[in-house]
Order: sequence, then C-alpha cells, then structure tokens
Amino acid sequence: MSETHSPAPGRPEKPAGRPARADARRNRERLLVIARDAFAATDGKTTLDAIAREAGVGIGTLYRHFPTREALAEAIYASELDAVVTSAPALLGELPPEAALRAWMDRYAAFVAAKRGITDTLRAGWAAGTIATPATRERITAAIAQILDAGAQAGSLRADAEPEVVTMMLLGVFMSTTAGNSPELTGPLLDLVADALRPTPTGGQPLDRPTSSPTS
Repeated sequence: MSETHSPAPGRPEKPAGRPARADARRNRERLLVIARDAFAATDGKTTLDAIAREAGVGIGTLYRHFPTREALAEAIYASELDAVVTSAPALLGELPPEAALRAWMDRYAAFVAAKRGITDTLRAGWAAGTIATPATRERITAAIAQILDAGAQAGSLRADAEPEVVTMMLLGVFMSTTAGNSPELTGPLLDLVADALRPTPTGGQPLDRPTSSPTS
C-alpha cells in the first residue's frame, strides 16, 4: 500500500501538479534538443541511455515522455517541422520578403539535416503504422506560399512561381547534396533557387506546375 502524506499544520498545501508539470515540460524540451543533436551527430546510432545522461535525467524520465525510440523520433520530427513552418511568418515580420525567403531556405535545410539521423526510424514507423504520417509537404508548401505572396505584393519575388514547384526545387537541392555527400554545395544551390525567384526585366519564364514527368 502506498503512503499518503498530509500537509503540515497551519501550512496550506501547494496546488498539486503545477511545479511537476513545469519540470516535466522542461525535461521534455531538453530531451528533444539533446536527442535531436545526438541523432544528427551519430547518424541515429546513439542510445537512449546516452541521451538521458546527456540531458541530466534518468532513463525512467525519458521513457515517461517517450516510451519508445519511435515515439522520440516522432516527437523530434514534429517539433522541428513546427519550428520551420512557424519561422516563415516570423521571418517576414523581420525581413523583406526576398531576404525572408533565403533565410527560411536555410531554416528548412537545417530541418532536413536534423532529421537524417532519425529517417530510418521514421520510415519504419510510418510503414508499420506506429507513427502517424505527417502532412510535411503540404505544410512546407503553405509556408513557401506565404513568403511568395508577400514577395509578389512587394514586387521583390516572382508572382508566377508555384509554391509546389519551389518545394520540388528545394527537395532536389537537398536530395542531390545528400546523395553526392556535398553539404557544402547546399548554400550555393539555394542561392541559385532564390535568384531564380526574383523578378526579371522581361518577367522570365513562368514557373508553372509541370504537365508531364521529365524523361531521361
């Protein structure tokens, strides 16, 4: 039988749970940051014990928040996706649209790099149905659309650029630099994409959605 404790006479009992909830939130956030960096640095090969030690908590605390490795990977992915999507309006509040777009591209690149260490775990979870499939592409494209709309209104970004096509261009950059093991080329390639989205004196060629798949 578990013990129960009564408050000391004359001392009001603290509202149950409030400090614990605050501590739990801090622990969870720290675990996510530590796990994200650890997975990225070790290509996903770090152990949960190592993550807990680095975060300064016991393994039981980690398991209370994330019962499985898949749950931890899913939480990292969701947190990072939320951060990259919500950074679009934040950047637009600080920078001109064309500068916000380029800064957001770097934030998106960081998101893609951060999830490489958990990609295998995520894919296995998605395939097994143990991890919900996120609407990543739709949310990323919506963020791009928001920046493009602001740029079109300001006259600093092309009004004929389809957000979905820009998403495809960015994914092409990330896939090619990953496959070629050339992360140093990511920045220069993103510069080219950003330049392609600026208005040209003649209006340029419309970046419309492709009507057919390219053939090799």
